[in-house]
Amino acid sequence: MQIEGRLKQSFSDGLETVKIINVETIYSNYDKPNKTIFSTYAMIHFLSQNISSKQATAIGLLAVALWSFVISLIRSLSLHMGAVGGAAMMYTLSTVLIWLIFGRPHLRNYNRGYLLWASIFFVGCELCLSLSVGFAQNARQTVEIGMVNYLWPTFTILGAVCFNGQPAKWWIGIGFVLSFFGIATVLGGDGGLSLSGIYHNVRTNPAGYLMALADALFWAAYCTLTARVKAEGSSVGFFFMLVSLLLWAEYFIGGTNSLNFDAESVGYALAAASCMGLGYAVWNIGISRGNMTVLAGASYFIPVFSALVSSFVISAPLSVQFWQGAGMVCAGSVVCWLATRRKQMV
Repeated sequence: MQIEGRLKQSFSDGLETVKIINVETIYSNYDKPNKTIFSTYAMIHFLSQNISSKQATAIGLLAVALWSFVISLIRSLSLHMGAVGGAAMMYTLSTVLIWLIFGRPHLRNYNRGYLLWASIFFVGCELCLSLSVGFAQNARQTVEIGMVNYLWPTFTILGAVCFNGQPAKWWIGIGFVLSFFGIATVLGGDGGLSLSGIYHNVRTNPAGYLMALADALFWAAYCTLTARVKAEGSSVGFFFMLVSLLLWAEYFIGGTNSLNFDAESVGYALAAASCMGLGYAVWNIGISRGNMTVLAGASYFIPVFSALVSSFVISAPLSVQFWQGAGMVCAGSVVCWLATRRKQMV
């Protein structure tokens, strides 16, 4: 199926925190580790080759669980180290972990034009995600901003249709509309789908909601670009390093001095970084040896899982209307995905 072939590389290039489309898209392009990769990655690869399909699927599902914690952990970390300082620390630790697991990225495999635009899209995405969540005014707003970010699967599939020539059924529009009605229901607050409720809610922190929307668009653009040029290899470590450097530059220029290195702050930093970095590692095991259908189905429900985790970790008060909207966002993404699928030849 063409959508899976065209988008497979965008995932092998590195799928961030809370960003998954379809595990089937990268299975056929799984890259075996070479001699330049660190022993940690070799160990993970060895493990992935010596377990059953059911075990690999269970390990892959850990990535869904890990990424479901990212939004709430970013929020908790920002309360201890500040929005910018906390994000800088998290991405620095994630960079180290990703380099240990995946090895040093080989930038010679990419042309300069791709690296330029991919860097802009990827870095823009990560900056918008971390800062929009970090500057949220309260726990409920954190979850709402995270939900806006989860429009990215719909945008990515639409990008494949509009720019990469991916065939799609006419009812892909239903999925698109369903996703946006879901977001509108979430942003409407306790009143549900209400224009006045959306207006009063968004105007309390317009920058945060706009950054969350930009985050979804940036990631969709990155996936579409990477699939279009058929980039090979894994450059996610390089992009994470760029994010870290920009955040540290902003932190020191701003002179906020918000970093705290008490046990609780360091614990949140390590937890957030681990959920990102280790998520990539266990995801690779799942996609290489596990059940693609199970992993794909689970990935589409990360918005709901993330909201559920946030309701406990940061005590976010979530109404019935919120859960209805979250369900519509998930359903819209699934409809868009189904509209691009083709029957596989047996």
